Amino acid sequence: MEKITVLDKVKLPEYIEDVKTLDDLLSMPSQGLVDDFSRLDGDIMILGVGGKVGPTLARMAKRAAPGKRVIGVARFSEQGVKEALESAGVETIRCDLLNRESVAKLPDVKNIIFMAGKKFGTAGQEPFTWAMNVVAPAIIGERFCNIRFVAFSTLCVYPFVSVAGRGSAPETHPPTPLGEYANSCVGRERVFQYFSSINKNPGILVRLNYAIDLHYGALQDIALKVLNGEAIDIRTGIANVIWQGDSTNHILRCLLHGTVPARAINIGAEKPAAVRYVANEFAKIFGKEAVFSGVEQPMAWHNDTSEAMRLFGKPRVDLDTMIRWNARWLQKGGTVYHKPTHYEQREGVF
Repeated sequence: MEKITVLDKVKLPEYIEDVKTLDDLLSMPSQGLVDDFSRLDGDIMILGVGGKVGPTLARMAKRAAPGKRVIGVARFSEQGVKEALESAGVETIRCDLLNRESVAKLPDVKNIIFMAGKKFGTAGQEPFTWAMNVVAPAIIGERFCNIRFVAFSTLCVYPFVSVAGRGSAPETHPPTPLGEYANSCVGRERVFQYFSSINKNPGILVRLNYAIDLHYGALQDIALKVLNGEAIDIRTGIANVIWQGDSTNHILRCLLHGTVPARAINIGAEKPAAVRYVANEFAKIFGKEAVFSGVEQPMAWHNDTSEAMRLFGKPRVDLDTMIRWNARWLQKGGTVYHKPTHYEQREGVF
């Protein structure tokens, strides 16, 4: 049996110099995930695999359980994604998740990760946002029974809470969505909970914080402002950032912790990062001065990730490492997606 390289046992690099190294690290499973998948019955299908996180999530699932079928489903509108997944042993299927006939032809599996959704560019595309975030989940809910599932959601479903407290938790802070995007995400959660109940499908709704890649992310948003001498809106003084490889490990492990009806869990770092600290650290590296506007507000999107820490342990990659990696990536001209996270957004408009 081929030995599986796990994140827990490797020495983290000082810097990440190329896309190949980045993708390898982002798709590296933890020992906990390998152990969990050894107990997981059935194959895995990932719906909406073609986005920013999907390809490395699919590769991680395959690396953690080489003997399982891992099937990636998407429209595959971006050139090269389908072929790259197949070269990593991930089966692929082209499918529009808003097309019931196409969804009906998808294979039966026991485990589903639902990643499809619309966030960036929501303003001006509200009807399509609601279709992707609510109608597509309904079509999937109608199609699949006797499955375990994990569905992506967002921290934006919560109300603002005190940044000095422990943060929002599913048990203590019911969704109070701000703006069309967050409202549609609550709709997605409720649809999945409804079908979880009637089909007896155990599931988890992942309220994800800000996952950090080197192509994009809240840290990159801050770093670019420092580099360009632009003022950083400090009203939102914190952001919970987690290395995307760590969040993906936690998300895949959620397959073994579903309930009926599906419950929510917060996925992120143990505590949020202070935006002022992050900006000043980038400024030191770049030889620049961080410029700020506004005043830190006492309330923001802030959630309690203690349940994920209890189940999965602390993330492997810490904040200072992510800052160092992001700074080097920008200094050497690494590819960026130019898709701001809008972590500082306080009106719910994305």
